[in-house]
Amino acid sequence: MTDILHLLDIAEHAALEAGKAVMEIYRSGSLEVRLKPDASPFTKADGAAQSIIAGHLAVTGLPVLSEEAAGAVYRQRVKWGYFWLVDPLDGTNEFIGGRDEYTVNIALMHKTAPVGGVVHAPARDTTYVGSKPGGLWKRTGDKKRRILPAVMRPHIQDLRQKEKVTCVVSRSHLSKETMEIVKQFGDVTLVPMGSSLKFMALIEQQADIYPRIGVTMEWDIAAAHAILHAANRGIYQTDFLTELAYNKRDLRNPYFIAF
Repeated sequence: MTDILHLLDIAEHAALEAGKAVMEIYRSGSLEVRLKPDASPFTKADGAAQSIIAGHLAVTGLPVLSEEAAGAVYRQRVKWGYFWLVDPLDGTNEFIGGRDEYTVNIALMHKTAPVGGVVHAPARDTTYVGSKPGGLWKRTGDKKRRILPAVMRPHIQDLRQKEKVTCVVSRSHLSKETMEIVKQFGDVTLVPMGSSLKFMALIEQQADIYPRIGVTMEWDIAAAHAILHAANRGIYQTDFLTELAYNKRDLRNPYFIAF
């Protein structure tokens, strides 16, 4: 039987060590920004975090699929049982822009579903770790506290009936299509934010919903998805019912709404 909690301990340590390297590079001012073939930014910190995480996760013997090392072809990946899905620096635009809304994301996957997740915000010295067997925990500095799950999983009809809805949206990638989703709700307050911290705003009850009608990849959201599961929440396709699946032939996510 796979020891999910032990594996998440390894992942949390990997995320913390990667976060230290990210902060050292940030403070040095030598970010070494370049554009990848898809025009997304890549920095020295992305590469350093990837290398550190890969080294720590190697001891688990599980395959690793990452934004910066997405080499495995589908016919190989589809045979995987447990594996890691990693975004070594989520919110690179925020990192470059000098904002503190970037994270290190590590998800433990089982076939097509995230079963454990670590989201570490190095600039905030804050880490979220979640799984169904272990529950949901937030660590800020040396202080660790448990976050209790929602008693009942939120339903979209409940949100539509609320008088006031707080909607967290992407700071860097807000689209007109996302705003069309937002119009389905009543008195809406928009809260722009970067990286997987948008999902963490849901579990902290700082926001009610996060719609994303734009391109994202599996590694962008898998760790947060596992944490949302631990909080009795989910990430759904635009029918508001079908949860997202992973390790697809095409690693792009469909448009989604988290609540």
